[in-house]
Amino acid sequence: MGHLITVATCSLNQWALDFKGNLARTLESIRIAKERGATFRIGPELEITGYGCADHFLEGDTYLHSWEVLGHILTSKEAEGMLLDIGMPVMHKNVKYNCRVIIQDSKILLIRPKMFMANDGNYRELRWFTPWSKQKTTEEYYLPRMIQKITGQITVPIGDAVIATHDTCIGVEMCEELFTPNSPHIGLSLDGVEIITNSSGSHHELRKLHTRMELIKEATLKSGGIYLYANQQGCDGDRLYYDGCALIVVNGAVVGQGSQFSIGDVEVVTATIDLEDIRSLRSSCSRGIQAASSASYRRIQANMALSDGRLEDNPAIVPTVIRPVFYHTPEEEISLGPACWLWDYLRRSKTSGFFLPLSGGIDSCATATIVASMCRLVVQSCAKGDKQTIADARQVTGESAETGYIPTDPQEFAGRIFHTCYMGTANSSADTRARAKELAETIGSYHVDLNMDTVVAAMQALFTLVTGKTPAFRAHGGSNVENLALQNIQARLRMVIAYIFAQLLPWVRGRPGSLLVLGSANVDECLRGYFTKYDCSSADINPIGSISKADLRRFIAYAQLAFNMPVLESFLHATPTAELEPITENYVQADEVDMGMTYDELTEFGRLRKVYKCGPYNMFTKLVHLWSDKLEVSEIAVKVKRFFFYYSINRHKMTTLTPAYHAESYSPDDNRFDLRPFLYNASWSWQFEKIDRTVFVLEKEQEELKRQK
Repeated sequence: MGHLITVATCSLNQWALDFKGNLARTLESIRIAKERGATFRIGPELEITGYGCADHFLEGDTYLHSWEVLGHILTSKEAEGMLLDIGMPVMHKNVKYNCRVIIQDSKILLIRPKMFMANDGNYRELRWFTPWSKQKTTEEYYLPRMIQKITGQITVPIGDAVIATHDTCIGVEMCEELFTPNSPHIGLSLDGVEIITNSSGSHHELRKLHTRMELIKEATLKSGGIYLYANQQGCDGDRLYYDGCALIVVNGAVVGQGSQFSIGDVEVVTATIDLEDIRSLRSSCSRGIQAASSASYRRIQANMALSDGRLEDNPAIVPTVIRPVFYHTPEEEISLGPACWLWDYLRRSKTSGFFLPLSGGIDSCATATIVASMCRLVVQSCAKGDKQTIADARQVTGESAETGYIPTDPQEFAGRIFHTCYMGTANSSADTRARAKELAETIGSYHVDLNMDTVVAAMQALFTLVTGKTPAFRAHGGSNVENLALQNIQARLRMVIAYIFAQLLPWVRGRPGSLLVLGSANVDECLRGYFTKYDCSSADINPIGSISKADLRRFIAYAQLAFNMPVLESFLHATPTAELEPITENYVQADEVDMGMTYDELTEFGRLRKVYKCGPYNMFTKLVHLWSDKLEVSEIAVKVKRFFFYYSINRHKMTTLTPAYHAESYSPDDNRFDLRPFLYNASWSWQFEKIDRTVFVLEKEQEELKRQK
């Protein structure tokens, strides 16, 4: 029998600046870990404050309250007999650091600051924190007096060091540090550290988990060791959804994996591991040569052993077995991630439900289906007896605990909190109206069907009264300017109608509160600017704003079977249309015709622009190779120039974009993720002229090749 230890990691649904709630969830995770026999527990990055405090990390109050919360943990019964790794911000010598605080039995052993910051994409850590640049070096940190009274310590080590227990050694690697080329886990493992922790605030992005999982497995595959990964889970106050998936990995193999999506607030993952397995894997000669010459870390002594002799003497207790890694499909990710995000937003905003303009198209259909998925998750959580979910469901529906209300049916619950509305005009079709009504009935939403022609006519009449001019649609002989303006009148009035209904429908139904308005513009429309500024895409939140049209179609095809919703079949075959122009014998408005590009092409443009950082010329040259089998060089040039022209003239719309669930690496969200100008010279004269010259050269070369044949 070897040296068996039980360790714990967790995913916590922390909320920015919710110190009381964050403390309760942290203590609950410690209690569960201890109950399962763990002697060591780690939590997510910045678990005391919540990861998403943003500029609140610049405020002294944030640091004061963090120490107050840590004081409660130090004196709690839950923490007794445990070695704990807690996340909080710490100010040292007037410099702010993102730190791990390692504590044991009312003592602080080490404050370990983060050394490499996440500072691209959605992350701005260098705005708030300074990286610890003194590798393998510690200093003395003077504790606040309130903590001195608890621990009896005046100073504690702060810096890059490791914790030595009686039977093993523990080191820290924080979030971004795993993704850097020269990650700390390499030096830690060579110095004999057997347990490496990674406390993270990592957000969900479609198809991203594979990358994270492979990096975590690789961290111990050749170096050996135990890797504990903890992550934030849920929406802590912004566009991001932190997707949990706490992990325990031993020698490159997963022995513990938490859920990636959950509406629960606390999830703890534990595993029993034999330390001898690590020592056996590390016995190779070449590793020994490298380890013998590696620089050492300072070892901070913890007066305890993680292993328990009772485990080793009991042959019935064996190490946790290796398990296969579980991944959700992208369609499942769409059904779960935005649904969990919506639930967090709903229950924490203290509103009474959602209001969605339901057009009969696939985008609003996908949004409604995600709400239906949320209702299913709530019912499933209540069926498991989750007290927090039951309390939140009662709060949202306005039910008191005395009524004993517990959601048991997703459609019944949707009927209480989800409100949909079809806002028809003379340009709407019977098909879209019927699809919207059938979808609402299937989901169970409180549905309103209305015609807004009189409101539109009143606006047009007001304009004619003031100017003496009467604009006409293109189908009726009007100019393009008139045609666009008349479309925008309808779109913007829908936003006004959505908000008055969202405020008053609960009152109509005799219920308190108001509703959150949901937007339903997809990432490709936002990228192209193919929506009206301040139309019904202007909402409170948007669960699909960073999901492509292609992925939404795949999600609807999945949900049709997974949720038993046959009505979704009709949405898959419907031509995407705004239905803002009159339908004639010769013309039916279609999105892709209006845009001059397909949704699949927009996805390609988006990835090249954002992920591969292409300007117009670089994008053109890449697409010449990618699309050479289906388009002529001149056609590719036209499409690229058209994309950048419309992207440029519509970029200003991103400044008012509805806060959307972040799910895609090419999101054009100007507010946090995609920091590009919104005022461009839309002619792109230098770039477009170079494209034209290259087209001329390539076409001449092609002509020459044809002649030679």
